[in-house]
Amino acid sequence: MSRTALRICPLCEATCGLTLTIEDGRVTRARGDREDVFSKGFICPKGAAFPELDNDPDRLRTPLVRDGGELREATWEEAFDAVAAGLRPVAERYGANSVGVVLGNPNVHTMAGALYPPLLVAGLGTRSLFTASTVDQMPKHVSSGLLFGDANAIPVPDLDRTDHLLLIGANPLESNGSLCTAPDFPGRLKALKARGGTLTVVDPRRTRTARLADRHIAVRPGTDALLLAAMAHTLLDEGLADPGPLTPHLDGLGELRDALRDFTPEAAAAACDVDADTIRTLARELAAAPTAAVYGRIGSCTVPHGTLASWLVDVLNILTGNLDQPGGALFPLSATDKTPRPAGPGRGFALGRWHSRVSRHPEAKSELPLSALAEEIDTVTDEGEPVRALIVVAANPVLSAPDGNRLDKALGSLDFMVSVDPYLNETSRHAHVVLPPPPPSQSPHYDFAFNTLAVRNQVRYTRPAVPLEPGRMAETEILARLILAATGMHGTDPSAVDEMVIDQTLGKAVNDPVSPVHGRDPKELADLLTGADGPERRLDMMLRLGPYGDGFGARPDGLRLARLLEHPHGIDLGPLRPRLPQPLKTRSGKVELLPAPIAADLPRLRTALHERAEGLVLVGRRHLRSNNSWLHNVPALTGGSNRCTLHLHPDDAERLGIADGQPVRITGAGGAVTAPAEITDAVRKGVVSLPHGWGHDRPGTRLRHAAGDPGANVNQLLDGTRLDPLSGNAVLNGIPVEVAPAAAEAAEKLEALT
Repeated sequence: MSRTALRICPLCEATCGLTLTIEDGRVTRARGDREDVFSKGFICPKGAAFPELDNDPDRLRTPLVRDGGELREATWEEAFDAVAAGLRPVAERYGANSVGVVLGNPNVHTMAGALYPPLLVAGLGTRSLFTASTVDQMPKHVSSGLLFGDANAIPVPDLDRTDHLLLIGANPLESNGSLCTAPDFPGRLKALKARGGTLTVVDPRRTRTARLADRHIAVRPGTDALLLAAMAHTLLDEGLADPGPLTPHLDGLGELRDALRDFTPEAAAAACDVDADTIRTLARELAAAPTAAVYGRIGSCTVPHGTLASWLVDVLNILTGNLDQPGGALFPLSATDKTPRPAGPGRGFALGRWHSRVSRHPEAKSELPLSALAEEIDTVTDEGEPVRALIVVAANPVLSAPDGNRLDKALGSLDFMVSVDPYLNETSRHAHVVLPPPPPSQSPHYDFAFNTLAVRNQVRYTRPAVPLEPGRMAETEILARLILAATGMHGTDPSAVDEMVIDQTLGKAVNDPVSPVHGRDPKELADLLTGADGPERRLDMMLRLGPYGDGFGARPDGLRLARLLEHPHGIDLGPLRPRLPQPLKTRSGKVELLPAPIAADLPRLRTALHERAEGLVLVGRRHLRSNNSWLHNVPALTGGSNRCTLHLHPDDAERLGIADGQPVRITGAGGAVTAPAEITDAVRKGVVSLPHGWGHDRPGTRLRHAAGDPGANVNQLLDGTRLDPLSGNAVLNGIPVEVAPAAAEAAEKLEALT
């Protein structure tokens, strides 16, 4: 029997609505949901491949427990008994920080990943937290924290209303958008151009997005902050800066002018390889546009000055009066945001409240750099115990962190490791216990994180499209039981975790004067919650307490779970609206344009005015059919143009004696890898490009398709020492490398031996 069910796609940040065809309990087809209030039927190749991913025969179906050095299938009871027996003795003997937690990118794509890991970290009391953020977007969190007082207050471009869009280090035609949730990003860019708007793309590669642009600036990799600083200097120097209505909400405008005095277009031109007149033109066009938005992404984050570049993106939006204005960059308001607090001074944002044990990297947003994970495990110092046990949730840092070979070895030395993962991959193969979540069709979905980054306010929720298969355990229950096992409460009913959160949240809400339930009885409120289980009750509570919520009856027409379930295609909550000064949580209650940590890092940027990379430098590459390391086991999403090849400019290839398709050896500070050369003028001279997430060639995994075409792990070229100092983010772009024909290198080694 065939039927259809709705499901929000969990495979990238676009969060498109899907209509799934289900036959005999299996998903057999996926198409775009034309009635979805946000995506309106758009679908990309990843969404179309949902059935293949969901039915992947390599997905683990039962827990695995290490027995005599080998992993064997086990019952859920055995698995959680082993987790409790393995983790608690480590924490009790060596302290809370000896238990590390690693959270991967897929956590933000699941309901369970949003609701439970914060409770796990808090319950453990560990400061040894590492996430995918520090190989991705942490600079944007830090710059937002310093500017606005809230690391999660990230303005997004108003794509549907802007007249002028400047993208730097972003390729949304391949990524579908990032830190900017926008189904059909390509269609929105084409609509921008159709209404007479302007699209400018700054990228060292002529990407698909760059080919759509009115102007493409092939900047030298790693110099994004210099280019943006020179643009800001131009606005200030030529009297083009006009924050307009923002002015009363700004602190430090005069100091900013002095801080950027040295970053003239002439000073920056040689370093950026963009002439001074072009830099001035970019700034002038930005100022002249009726509305405009600057949007920077991973290419401008994963560089030596990633936090400064992220800061300058918002500085340009502020100086042109486009922050918090329709058509500019605005702060979304999610349905599950806390009740908006009154405008006024807040607690602010602090960096470096503690440091990593070995290299003394400062924490950012309570996280330590993922690049430091290996040394935190394998290095003994006088600064406390190393990480001896590790909880890894939906992460594969052996491929996603720098120097995977070192980390691979370090993981093998742990006293205990538990991995929550559907696959036995390059990281989870080291675990003593593997806890596999069910396929996505068997899980509910609500986008807690991505709705805070959406280009239009809306709310959608989908229940599991397929009933939980016998023998499987819901991901929410897996993580709830993991919390209990890791914190000394093994054996407690997992529903206690959700009820504890509900009790604590309602207890705080009734004591909050600005809450819609101030002064009410929390037990009475808890009795009003609806939902099939604890996670749904928590969602109902968050919706009711949120900015559009019913306030438990205070606003009868407001949101609650029951109403959302009546709208299976979602509820549109309208376009983004100006919100300042309400989102600000700085100590001054204003946008702090020149925070002390930013000012202290500017001398390093001034030094970069005089630096030039010698030889080739490496940048990454995105593909529409890929998402980091976790989709390479799906045949429909690999092959064709989604291959692990080294893009190389024809002039560089000729100089190095490299032919198209020839194996080449790429060498960096962390090691060397081999990949086929792909000669193309889409990459500028002096730059080579290798995609992220490949390298599926280690033994002991169960990823048959991925292992058949493993590719090369680009992060093995990094030794983990290159970091943006403010955010701890890994520097992944603009890395010096050497490239040579693989055969020639082998011949040289043979000659040296003989």
